Amino acid sequence: MLKPIRHGELSAPIILVQMVGNHELSLIDSEVISIRKYAGSDFCLLAFKVDNWNVDLSPWNAPPVFGNEFFGYGAKETFLSVLGELEAIGREKCYYIGGYSLAGLFALWSAYQTDIFSGVAAASPSIWFPGFMDYMKNHILQANSVYLSLGDKEEKTRNPVLAAVGERIREAHDILCRTGVNCTLEWNRGNHFHEPEIRIARAFAWLMNDDRVQNHFP
Repeated sequence: MLKPIRHGELSAPIILVQMVGNHELSLIDSEVISIRKYAGSDFCLLAFKVDNWNVDLSPWNAPPVFGNEFFGYGAKETFLSVLGELEAIGREKCYYIGGYSLAGLFALWSAYQTDIFSGVAAASPSIWFPGFMDYMKNHILQANSVYLSLGDKEEKTRNPVLAAVGERIREAHDILCRTGVNCTLEWNRGNHFHEPEIRIARAFAWLMNDDRVQNHFP
């Protein structure tokens, strides 16, 4: 069972859920400060640390994109562990799930599995993940709102799989909008590694500030 690292009090009406690795965990304090700057302080962030990024956050097996490390089918177990923690807190809260890179893809995938999340903050998500566009086309997202973002240099790479990320995120935005999801797509300056803590903070803040999301609070 994954146990979250908590930033803020569980008495807050808004609970932010984020999957993190060692690098993301080192940026959480800065991220929380930025979220408070953009959206206020009445929230609690639960950071769930995963041990194997490519395995624990992948919805199904996929071949290596860089190096020789495969992606592989641990998302369901990770999701069930997180869901158990949230169910113990209670359904009366407003939950937003978010993440950066593969954690952003996991956040988006998780919102297809349950209706507990009001919104998804997917900052520079690994939307290039093989088969994910077909998954989106054939399943119904259960969250009300989605924030998508990408750096304007992320699709400018020689890796053919990663180079498709721009096309894929535009397609994802179109799919979600066509199905009635309140969805925005923001373009940031820089490559995939530029200011990730600021990008995810902006993503969460958009969900917390959007009037149409606020109307769905319990």
